[in-house]
Amino acid sequence: QVQLVESGGGLVQPGGSLRLSCAASGFPFSRYPMTWVRQVPGKGLEWVSRISSNGGSTYYADSVKGRFTASRDNVQNTLYLQMNSLEPGDTAGYYCAKSCEGTNPATCGYRGQGTQVTVSS
Repeated sequence: QVQLVESGGGLVQPGGSLRLSCAASGFPFSRYPMTWVRQVPGKGLEWVSRISSNGGSTYYADSVKGRFTASRDNVQNTLYLQMNSLEPGDTAGYYCAKSCEGTNPATCGYRGQGTQVTVSS
C-alpha cells in the first residue's frame, strides 16, 4: 500500500532553514508528481509546492516562492523540501501528498502523517 513518511521538522528561529524529507513506498514513485501541503491547527490545508514526476518542473505558492525549493530523488524514492528564510507564518504541520489535483490540497488521494515545523525565537 502507499506509504509516505515525512521527517526533518523541528524548531527553528526566524530566518533559519530546514530540509524536510518524505520517504515514499508502495507505488512507482518516479511516475507521479508529488505535492507538499501544510496545515495550521484549526485551519484548512494549504498547498505549498508541486514537483513533476521527473523533477524537471516545480511550482510554488506565492507565500513560499523564492524561499522554498522542492526536489526529489527517484532512485531513493524520496521527496525533499528545502525551506530557507523561515518566517513565523511558516509554522505548520507539513505533509507530502500524492495524487492531488492541481493546487487543491483537499483532492489529494494520499498524505503522510506529517512533520511539525515551528518557527519561533
